[in-house]
Amino acid sequence: MPLAGQKALQVARAQALQILDSRGRPTVQVALTLDDGYVARGAAPSGASTGENEAVEVRDGGRAYGGAGVTGVVRTITDRIGPALEARTFGTVGDVDELLHELDGTDSFAGIGSNASVSVSIAAARAFAHLGGSETWRWVADTLGTSPRLPVPHFNVINGGAHAPNPLAFQEFMVAPVGASTFADAVRAGAEVYASLRGRLRAQGKLAGVGDEGGFAPDIDAPDEALDLLVGAIEDAGYTPRTDVAIAMDPAANGFGTPTGIYVFSGREHERDEMLDLYARLVRDYPVWSLEDPFHEEDLESWRAITAHLGDEVQIVGDDLCVTSAERIDRGAADGESNAVLIKPNQTGTVTGTFDALRAASSHGMGAMVSHRSGETLDAFIADLVVGAGTGQLKSGAPARGERVAKYNRLLEIEAADSSLPYGLAPRA
Repeated sequence: MPLAGQKALQVARAQALQILDSRGRPTVQVALTLDDGYVARGAAPSGASTGENEAVEVRDGGRAYGGAGVTGVVRTITDRIGPALEARTFGTVGDVDELLHELDGTDSFAGIGSNASVSVSIAAARAFAHLGGSETWRWVADTLGTSPRLPVPHFNVINGGAHAPNPLAFQEFMVAPVGASTFADAVRAGAEVYASLRGRLRAQGKLAGVGDEGGFAPDIDAPDEALDLLVGAIEDAGYTPRTDVAIAMDPAANGFGTPTGIYVFSGREHERDEMLDLYARLVRDYPVWSLEDPFHEEDLESWRAITAHLGDEVQIVGDDLCVTSAERIDRGAADGESNAVLIKPNQTGTVTGTFDALRAASSHGMGAMVSHRSGETLDAFIADLVVGAGTGQLKSGAPARGERVAKYNRLLEIEAADSSLPYGLAPRA
């Protein structure tokens, strides 16, 4: 249903361009020109660690860019999606997204590509915000009926897994300034801890390159080593672990586990019960507040076990498990598989699908962390999304690299423009 007073969307011209993402791979950027001359843009991110049930990107194949080009997607937008947009008037972003599904004809956007659909959908969302005379975050809040909130940023400061060329199997180790009083203070804390970590790694002779998301990629292989480094860096920066700055982990267990409950890292196999004991010990011994994808997406017995065992102490986040799908979130909630979800618009392919996933999580009293992808652009839509949705959690990589800090800088702008917005984690149901 259109918002009260919402003007209808009429696209005068739709254009698309192949651009590069932060990993040097092609992606697509869309520009929708409205009758009043306003240009609404959207760009598609891309993941390296992806779930089996995500919406499907379309790539060119062939020699150019090692087959990763998106010139075919650009043509699809220019030749098919654009004329269809220009021929109709739309009352809501849901109407636009319905058209995208009609043009695609599959359940996973395997036809036109989720990289086409999400870039068009994001641009349309911005267009509707413009037509309503509001900021995108305010339009999100009005559409969802939520209370806006500035999120706790989760800075990925140590990278492993699919994001880095080191032996560390666990993919992300993040610092979260949960004790900050403002978003600006949280950014300061994250940047200071990041700088302290750099100094600690240099002093130990472990300062190497960085991973896809800007975090350091030291030559370590055990999660305890990473966590010891983080606790030391938090203290070096003058903060108290857990009270001021907590830690979140994304093992991304699809990368080293199997559906049957066997996990291989640090040179040996670990069975399901060993993994449960490991996570329980890490939560006990370190200031870990959130665990994302601790098990393979098909190892559901382990998901149920860890949520039952640790769900009252920490957040258990389903990413590959849920892939921003309202249907999968509903199923997982009913089966006790997790108590929180990750939200990535390109996993579902549209803004409407993203909203559906957020509503599903909220209906079950689950936490929701909005997330970037490893292959990012300067598009900061997720910053507006997380404020409007009011979930209180965002991860967008390290406090370094332009495509990562674009999201954090957008949030600083939002805070500066509206000092009444609360900061912090949303209350857990």
